[in-house]
Amino acid sequence: MSKKNKSTNDMMLKIDNLILSDIKSLARLLTIVENDLAGADEILKTLKIKSTPVIGITGPPGAGKSTLVNAILNKLSKQFKIAILAIDPTSPFNLGSLLGDRIRMIEQFNNKNVFIRSIATRGSLGGLSVKTIEMTDVLKSADFDFIFIETVGVGQSEVEIAGLADFTIVVLVPESGDEIQNIKSGLMEIADVFVVNKADREGADIFANNLKKMVNHLAEPIPVLKTIAEQSVGIDELLLKIQSTHQIDNKRKTYLLAEKAWRLIQNDKMKGLNKEKLRQEITKAYKTDFNLYQFIEKFKNS
Repeated sequence: MSKKNKSTNDMMLKIDNLILSDIKSLARLLTIVENDLAGADEILKTLKIKSTPVIGITGPPGAGKSTLVNAILNKLSKQFKIAILAIDPTSPFNLGSLLGDRIRMIEQFNNKNVFIRSIATRGSLGGLSVKTIEMTDVLKSADFDFIFIETVGVGQSEVEIAGLADFTIVVLVPESGDEIQNIKSGLMEIADVFVVNKADREGADIFANNLKKMVNHLAEPIPVLKTIAEQSVGIDELLLKIQSTHQIDNKRKTYLLAEKAWRLIQNDKMKGLNKEKLRQEITKAYKTDFNLYQFIEKFKNS
């Protein structure tokens, strides 16, 4: 047997093991896909993607998203197998993930029904890199009942989560009052439920009521729930919403698939551009009369 055929057979074996929920194989496959290692394209083309519900959790930094996910896991994992893709902010200097979410979910590490994977944003403003799309599809090919994606949450670009999630939870805190006025249009488009977390803080009731008034004029008003994630208050009501998730209709599904396809093709076209090498080139070329538009001209047709 040739090396190429053996490699292909080994790859198929890994994918078969993935379907059988072999966690070590799953972790290896995710690493291959995330880092564009040999065989990544073959893995993606061979996946048997299931209709596993994908739950997106987004909202501004400090809203308590990871604490909320942890509270959800404590209850939901008693009956279901769950995968978490925790998207951590990328350091602007070394492009590495800060891995903060793993620290906040530390009590889940020994939970056999929970699989947690952190991924860096890789410079994507909305926290959703192309790798997030690919890794979510790998997880959807495994044996999970729910997949949660927690984004960094940076304002208007949170809308990107809608392209991946069947159900989107937007987490806010009482202090979000001024902020939501600036980002409300985008949030209204993506939210399936608003969660006012840290609801024991001053002004929580007023904020939640104002939010309800904003959504009541919609054709389909968006539910507004209050939680105190650290104390697991309000989690049961949120779980009822999550477990009643219905798959998105075909019309919206084809639209979202087109959006995903566009991003994947765009990423493929950009593969020849390495950000670190680009920085090195700029460092060499930079001087007082440096013109960025002249500089990038040589990369446009490369």
